[in-house]
Parts: sequence; structure tokens; C-alpha cells
Amino acid sequence: MDLDLCGKRAVITGGSRGIGKSIAIVLASEGAEVVICGRNKDSLEKAAADILKETGKSILAVVADTTKTASVESFIAAAADHLGGIDILVNNAAAPGGLVMGPLNTANPDELLADIDTKVVGYMRVAKAAAPHLKNGGWGRIINIGGLAARSAGAISGMRNVALTHFTKTLSNELGPQGINVNIIHPGATRTERTAPMNQAQAKERNVSVKDVEDAASAGIDIRRIVESEEVAFLAAFLASPKSSAITGEAIAAGGGVGSAVFQ
Repeated sequence: MDLDLCGKRAVITGGSRGIGKSIAIVLASEGAEVVICGRNKDSLEKAAADILKETGKSILAVVADTTKTASVESFIAAAADHLGGIDILVNNAAAPGGLVMGPLNTANPDELLADIDTKVVGYMRVAKAAAPHLKNGGWGRIINIGGLAARSAGAISGMRNVALTHFTKTLSNELGPQGINVNIIHPGATRTERTAPMNQAQAKERNVSVKDVEDAASAGIDIRRIVESEEVAFLAAFLASPKSSAITGEAIAAGGGVGSAVFQ
């Protein structure tokens, strides 16, 4: 299927690694013009080089901090100037898994505030700055990357993903009449650059093999394996495309069928 993404102008936060980088690769492969941001210059430059090598497309990589309004506004202005406008926004900049993973007695309120500032308020900052550019084109897509902790208790930082689901539907209500669709993807366990070192460390700590660690991690997933970051990116590319015109305000899981809850 041709996703009709050739020439579309996409901005991706947290695009230097993991799911964000995979989305940049897939969108660029589909013909979109792409700008990414992140906080680390070296990681951004490496990502830009990797994307050029894999797709043949040169992208703009901008150092930006989504917890700072001035930084966000500068980034979006630079992206819009470089691209000649913005059609697609992918909000992805956040600490994977969150900063507050332990029990209440060890939970640090300041770390929770940092999580929310980055992943909830940060997404709002970027959407607020980018929305006028999408409105100018009379068409647009906003894709928020959340997490399946929104649907499963256990980590205090998971509340940020619940908030993002509400934010997504709120934006869908507001922007839909102006041709802008807004959806959220909830990834589950996803293989990225961080996965192998983490699995190796856990295997050493438990005195088991890396395969044992992976098998345990995937035991509750219907497809019995961890989802690849590019598989999340394929979903994001569809939602970014004109082919997804009937889908907005939705929360879509990309966790390989993890869990047994039924969502209507």
C-alpha cells in the first residue's frame, strides 16, 4: 500500500534513538521530509547519519529540550522554516519506562514531576507550538507515543500515559474540524538499543542466560516475543498517512497482545 507520505513534512521529538528513530527511518523511507530533535548532539548526529545511510534521505537534527518552552518554540520554528511547514508531529521525547518504578515508600515526587513535565507537559508544549503550522495546511496528524502502563497498574510513572490518552482525545475534539487527526500509540515491551545491555545485565544478576531473560519477558505476550521498534514505527506511519483519515482520538496498543484485559 502506498501511504501517500511522499513530500509530507514530519517532526519527531526524541528522534535520536529507540522508537523515535525507527519512526524517522520509516517515514523517510516512505518519502516524507523529516526533522528530529533530542537533547544530545552526538546522538542526534549519529541518528541523522544512520537515517541517511538507511534511507538515502538527509534529515535535519536539532538539539532541543521539550521541558523548556523557549527551546520547543525555537525547534518548531527551525523545523517549519526548514520544511516549509509541518504536516505531521510525532511526540515521543520521554524517559523509557519512567523514573518512578518502585514502591510508594521509595517513590520520589520530584522524579514524578520530572516525568510529567517531560512526557505530558512536554507533549503539550510541542503540540501547542506545532498546531498553527498544521492548521495553516488544513491537514495534519499528531501522534503521541504513550505506553501500555496506561492500561496496567504497577508503576507510579504509568499515570503519565493515562494523562496522555486524555490529552489525545481532547486535541482530537479540538483539531478534528480543522483536518487534523490525533491518536496515541501505546507500545509495550519494545526492542531498542537499550534492550541487549539491559538483558545482559539482568542475566548476569540472576545467573541465567540472556534467552531465559527474554523468554520471561515475553511469556505474557500473545506473540511470545518482544515487539521490534520498527513494528511500532509501521503503525505510526499508517496513522501519519492520509489513509488513516477515519481514525482519530484513539488509543492503539502495539504490545503484541500483552495482558488479558478486554478494551471495548
